[in-house]
Amino acid sequence: MITVEGLQKNFGGFYAVDGASLSIDEGSITGLIGPNGAGKTTLFNVIAGVLQPSDGKVTMKGEDITGLPPHELFHKGLLRTFQIAHEFESMSCRENLMMVPGAQSGETLWNTWFGRKRIANEERALRAKADEVLEFLTVEHLANHKAGQISGGQKKLLELGRTMMVDAKIVFLDEVGAGVNRTLLNTIGDAILRLNRERNYTFVVIEHDMDFIGRICDPVICMAEGKVLAEGTLDEIKANEQVIEAYLGTGLKNKTKEEVQA
Repeated sequence: MITVEGLQKNFGGFYAVDGASLSIDEGSITGLIGPNGAGKTTLFNVIAGVLQPSDGKVTMKGEDITGLPPHELFHKGLLRTFQIAHEFESMSCRENLMMVPGAQSGETLWNTWFGRKRIANEERALRAKADEVLEFLTVEHLANHKAGQISGGQKKLLELGRTMMVDAKIVFLDEVGAGVNRTLLNTIGDAILRLNRERNYTFVVIEHDMDFIGRICDPVICMAEGKVLAEGTLDEIKANEQVIEAYLGTGLKNKTKEEVQA
């Protein structure tokens, strides 16, 4: 679904992404792991149009999308969430979801004067859709709560809910588990799995929690120093000596397997 070829992003003389190449299969939940500074978030930002690449190519279903801005990728079904949730704090959770779809009739001055019935009908449909999303995520009790007053984990669920308000095809999730308690993280994982199985969402997930990655992701891609280091199942990644060295240092090559796993 997504193919990345020789992607580079440099800041002055520093290459945050240095010739990365990878493929994301449609219908998969792909985990992206690596030590801090490996280039994971920068890779996301380049693919999602937040940053322009220095070199390389990104295609989506064979179409060249390299460097397209986020709003164009949004309309193609490519969405991206952030490590720190972005919500309209003073609006309710329901209203946050209702804001997502573009080209709403109420956005034009003409329709506010002469298209009130159309606006009302759209708002009823959006409200029903938002309530359906909140129920799917098991947070319908938060519908009228101000988004700025809910917990960090609930904000992550709300961000996931935003992707359900439009025709999302592939969603890039950046550290969905950061600052989230285990119960809510399990709820988020359940929602991702259901969206994948029931609605054929494709996901790419940056996450440091290996239990979470192991539960929902296959395959797993490991990055280090801006490059793709290894790809495979989580067990294969864990057994890869290059991956172990990237995470824990080259001295581990002289340690026993039991010492590494301790």
